[in-house]
Amino acid sequence: MQPNDMTFFQRFQDDILAGRKTITIRDQSESHFKAGDILRVGRFEDEGYFCTIEVTSMSTITLDTLSEKHAQQENMSLDQLKQVIGEIYPLQTEFYVIDFKCV
Repeated sequence: MQPNDMTFFQRFQDDILAGRKTITIRDQSESHFKAGDILRVGRFEDEGYFCTIEVTSMSTITLDTLSEKHAQQENMSLDQLKQVIGEIYPLQTEFYVIDFKCV
Protein backbone atom coordinates (compact mmCIF):
# COMPACT_ATOMS: atom_id res chain seq x y z
CA MET A 1 0.00 0.00 0.00
CA GLN A 2 1.39 3.38 -1.02
CA PRO A 3 1.71 5.92 1.82
CA ASN A 4 -0.25 9.18 1.83
CA ASP A 5 1.61 12.47 1.43
CA MET A 6 -0.91 14.39 3.54
CA THR A 7 -3.80 13.56 5.83
CA PHE A 8 -6.96 15.40 6.81
CA PHE A 9 -9.40 14.73 9.61
CA GLN A 10 -12.22 12.57 8.28
CA ARG A 11 -14.75 15.35 8.93
CA PHE A 12 -13.16 17.35 6.07
CA GLN A 13 -13.26 14.56 3.45
CA ASP A 14 -16.66 15.39 1.92
CA ASP A 15 -15.84 19.12 1.66
CA ILE A 16 -12.55 18.35 -0.08
CA LEU A 17 -14.14 15.94 -2.55
CA ALA A 18 -16.94 18.43 -3.31
CA GLY A 19 -14.51 21.32 -3.84
CA ARG A 20 -15.86 23.28 -0.86
CA LYS A 21 -12.52 23.11 1.00
CA THR A 22 -9.70 24.38 -1.21
CA ILE A 23 -6.98 25.27 1.31
CA THR A 24 -5.38 23.76 4.35
CA ILE A 25 -3.44 25.62 6.99
CA ARG A 26 -0.45 23.72 8.34
CA ASP A 27 2.58 24.25 10.54
CA GLN A 28 6.30 24.27 9.72
CA SER A 29 6.43 20.48 9.38
CA GLU A 30 4.41 20.70 6.14
CA SER A 31 5.99 23.86 4.73
CA HIS A 32 8.02 21.97 2.11
CA PHE A 33 5.22 21.55 -0.43
CA LYS A 34 5.27 23.73 -3.55
CA ALA A 35 2.96 24.65 -6.41
CA GLY A 36 2.64 21.76 -8.85
CA ASP A 37 3.16 19.01 -6.27
CA ILE A 38 0.75 16.09 -6.72
CA LEU A 39 -0.13 14.53 -3.35
CA ARG A 40 -1.95 11.42 -2.19
CA VAL A 41 -4.45 12.37 0.50
CA GLY A 42 -5.79 10.16 3.25
CA ARG A 43 -7.83 10.34 6.42
CA PHE A 44 -5.87 11.10 9.59
CA GLU A 45 -7.87 8.60 11.62
CA ASP A 46 -7.15 5.50 9.54
CA GLU A 47 -4.71 6.60 6.81
CA GLY A 48 -7.31 5.54 4.22
CA TYR A 49 -6.62 7.12 0.83
CA PHE A 50 -9.50 9.21 -0.55
CA CYS A 51 -8.16 11.53 -3.29
CA THR A 52 -5.22 13.10 -5.04
CA ILE A 53 -4.65 16.85 -4.94
CA GLU A 54 -2.45 19.31 -6.78
CA VAL A 55 -0.89 22.12 -4.77
CA THR A 56 -1.70 25.34 -6.62
CA SER A 57 0.12 27.77 -4.30
CA MET A 58 1.82 28.13 -0.93
CA SER A 59 1.92 31.19 1.30
CA THR A 60 2.60 32.11 4.90
CA ILE A 61 0.11 33.56 7.35
CA THR A 62 -0.21 34.40 11.01
CA LEU A 63 -3.15 33.64 13.23
CA ASP A 64 -3.88 37.38 13.44
CA THR A 65 -4.08 37.79 9.65
CA LEU A 66 -6.56 35.00 8.94
CA SER A 67 -9.45 36.47 6.97
CA GLU A 68 -13.01 35.71 5.95
CA LYS A 69 -11.60 34.60 2.59
CA HIS A 70 -9.52 31.91 4.30
CA ALA A 71 -12.58 30.82 6.25
CA GLN A 72 -14.64 30.55 3.05
CA GLN A 73 -11.88 28.48 1.42
CA GLU A 74 -12.00 26.19 4.48
CA ASN A 75 -15.84 26.07 4.28
CA MET A 76 -16.34 27.43 7.81
CA SER A 77 -16.75 30.70 9.67
CA LEU A 78 -13.68 32.71 10.69
CA ASP A 79 -14.38 31.99 14.37
CA GLN A 80 -14.62 28.25 13.62
CA LEU A 81 -11.38 28.37 11.62
CA LYS A 82 -9.48 30.10 14.43
CA GLN A 83 -10.86 27.59 16.93
CA VAL A 84 -9.88 24.57 14.80
CA ILE A 85 -6.37 25.91 14.21
CA GLY A 86 -6.00 26.64 17.93
CA GLU A 87 -7.02 23.08 18.79
CA ILE A 88 -4.68 21.47 16.26
CA TYR A 89 -1.73 23.83 16.78
CA PRO A 90 -1.93 25.26 20.32
CA LEU A 91 0.47 28.11 21.09
CA GLN A 92 1.55 28.52 17.44
CA THR A 93 0.98 31.73 15.51
CA GLU A 94 2.73 31.27 12.14
CA PHE A 95 1.36 28.92 9.51
CA TYR A 96 1.50 27.88 5.86
CA VAL A 97 -1.54 28.10 3.59
CA ILE A 98 -1.61 25.32 1.02
CA ASP A 99 -4.05 26.04 -1.83
CA PHE A 100 -5.06 22.88 -3.68
CA LYS A 101 -7.48 21.28 -6.10
CA CYS A 102 -8.55 17.67 -6.53
CA VAL A 103 -7.16 16.01 -9.64
